[in-house]
Parts: sequence; structure tokens; C-alpha cells
Amino acid sequence: MYPRHLQPLVRDMLGEFRIVYLTGPRQSGKTTLARSVAAELGMRYLTLDDPAVQAAATHDPHGFVRSLEGQPVVLDEFQQVPDLVPAIKEASDRYASAPATAEAPGPPPKGLFLLTGSADIFRSVSTREALPGHMARLELLPLSIAELRDSRRNLIDHLLAGDFRPADPRPSPTREQIAGRILLGGYPEVQNMSPRARTVWFKSYTEGRFFKDFETLHAARGDYHSKLRALAPSLAGRTGNPLRYASLANDLELNDKLAKSYVEILELMFLIRRVPSYRRNPARRMAVRMPKLHFVDTGLASHLLGLRTEGRLLTTPHYGALLETLVFTELAKHAEWADEEVGLHHFRDKRKREVDIVLERPDGRIVGIEVKRSATAGQRDFDGLAALAELAGPAFERGVLVYTGDEVLRFHRGAVRLYALPLRTVIG
Repeated sequence: MYPRHLQPLVRDMLGEFRIVYLTGPRQSGKTTLARSVAAELGMRYLTLDDPAVQAAATHDPHGFVRSLEGQPVVLDEFQQVPDLVPAIKEASDRYASAPATAEAPGPPPKGLFLLTGSADIFRSVSTREALPGHMARLELLPLSIAELRDSRRNLIDHLLAGDFRPADPRPSPTREQIAGRILLGGYPEVQNMSPRARTVWFKSYTEGRFFKDFETLHAARGDYHSKLRALAPSLAGRTGNPLRYASLANDLELNDKLAKSYVEILELMFLIRRVPSYRRNPARRMAVRMPKLHFVDTGLASHLLGLRTEGRLLTTPHYGALLETLVFTELAKHAEWADEEVGLHHFRDKRKREVDIVLERPDGRIVGIEVKRSATAGQRDFDGLAALAELAGPAFERGVLVYTGDEVLRFHRGAVRLYALPLRTVIG
């Protein structure tokens, strides 16, 4: 079992909230983490993947939840029975409003429910009643490289601190090693598999889980399976790029509205993420509003593109975009347990100057990150970061170019602080 850096935070949130919702893609390790927390805290564990448990919860949601009262409980794969949401809310309200007694003289108890779900039902239309004030939401993505190597160094905290000292003496990963990391991705199950077994696993994942979860979240009609089979690789080919719904719909012979609705469902399933554009002032029209698309796992994206070997990946036009997605997903994973909350954005202006990733602090200060596949760095590589600095003004703290070279380098654009950092500072 790999150590999950989110586990201490799950325990902490159970001490602060009556309900904790642990969400993320299927096979990312939620069940393993939930079972571990349940064993630590003495919580009862039930999974709604069990047909008997699911039938009881579906038949009488309120009665099912009332039968659980008296012991904190884990409800795994909670999205299987979304009708449980009102029953969970009722139970939480009842505990919150219960008067103190001689047997329970203190404040209302916390940590009543740990819910896990492979689809983010609290962001879907049917469950807008998202338990405000009752619930903490945490996201468990596939394994980060830090977790694979049992390192507690948080990349978000490192980039926000800006203390970029000379790189350690270890050699930078080779292009083949970087490609291997992209192909492997972060799902725990595949980490020690042979390439052939990994291909079988990804095929099973897309065929089984992909369509099952989609049908749960979308009242699909007609032959939507063939549409999804075409949509998935098409989206994989767009990872790391702006998402143009009209272009996507045209390629797949769908209407724009249907294409967008499919994308929204795939995002709820944690297969993809739409990254909003950064705009310092919405009234100013320098920045393009279009979102950027990233697959949540580079291994899955590579599989959907038919990429099976390092050599093949390195010769395709997808390599640079998948490298950017690798860096983005690492940042997204580290953001869940970083000391400081950040928003993740991208930047592109009307002159097509762009920055791959923008980290935004709660107070509006930002750090720009550009990802480059080359082992060299020059002044022109910072044009997008300089444009972002111009737009953001004093909010711009620094710009970082992640490249595949060996040295930490400092560049100057007037008073703007710019750095080139080796890729190994991100992926080890």
C-alpha cells in the first residue's frame, strides 16, 4: 500500500465536520484509504457496491441512514444511491440541533459519515443541495510521484515559497524515463504491471467503469456508447490544449450542446478537468476566456491515443502536451494537501501568448508556470510569462519555466522575477 498524503487531512476533517466526502476517479485508492481511516477511528464500513446494501439504501434511504445511527460509518461508492443525500442531511441536522444532555453534555458530535464517491455527485444538477456547512469535500486523485517515492515535499508550497536553490546533483531524467512516467500514470493498480498487463487493465477500465459511471450520471438516449468511443480518444488528443466545443462537436458530428454535456459528465467522473482561464480583471479583454483541457491521468490518455511504448510516444506530436498534463496533474494532486489553498488556471491572450499553468493564492497573488520539453532555456521562452506579468501587475510574484535541463537559472525582464527549473524538481 502506498502512503497517501491526504490521509491525515481526512482524519482532521472528520474531527471538524459531521460529514466528509472523499471523491475522485475510480481505482484511485479511495476504498483503501477509507478502510484504513475506518480501522484507525473505529468506524463501521459499508460499500454501496454490495447489491444487498445498495438495495436497502435504495428502497428506504431515510430508514437505511437511521439504522446506522449510533456509530460513525463509512459509505463507500456513495454515488450509487444519490437519493441518500436528503437522508444524510436529515441525520446531520438532527445531530446539530439535538440539545445537550447529561449523557452528551458537549457540542454535537463530528465525524458521523465518511462518504466516498467515484463521481462528483455534489456538483451535479440532481444534488445541488450540497450539504452546506455540514460537509468537507476532499479529492483523491491517482498517485502522485511524491507518494510513489514516499516524499513529503509539496510542490505547491515549494513554488509559492520561491526558494529555488541550485539543483541537487542527481542527473535529470532522460527523455525515455519521462515518457515512461507519462505512459504509466498514477493509478495504484498498474504501477507494478508489465506493459501488456497495463494495456489490458486500461482497456478494462475504459470499457467497464467508463460506461457504467456515465450511464449513472447522464440520462443518455440512443447509441451513446459509440459517441463515447469516439469522444474519449478525441479528448485525449486535446489534453494540454484549449477546449473548443464547436471544433470537438464538428469532429465527432455532434451538436455543440451535446458535446459540452458529455464533457461535463466526463469531468464529474474525474476523467478530465477543465481549467479556467486567468483574468485579472474580467472587464479587460486581453485574456481569452476559453478553458483548457487536461486528462486526470496521463497513462489513461496515452492508452486512449494508442501509445504503448516510450519510443512511439516521443515521436508523436502529443508528447509535449502530455508532458504539460503530467506537470499539471502533479500540481493538482499536491494542491489537495498543500499548506496554502491555490486555484489552478491557465493564461492565453488575444496575441496567443500563453502560460500553461497559473497558481492563484486566495489574496490574488499568482505564480506562472510554463512547461517546455527542451533541455535549454532562453529569453524568448519567457514571453508568455512576461505577458502574464504585464496583465497581472503587482499580483505577479514570479514566473517559472519547467524544462528538462539540469540547472536552476535566473532570468531578468525588468523587475519581473523569472526562473528556469529542472523537470526533476516536479517529477523527481
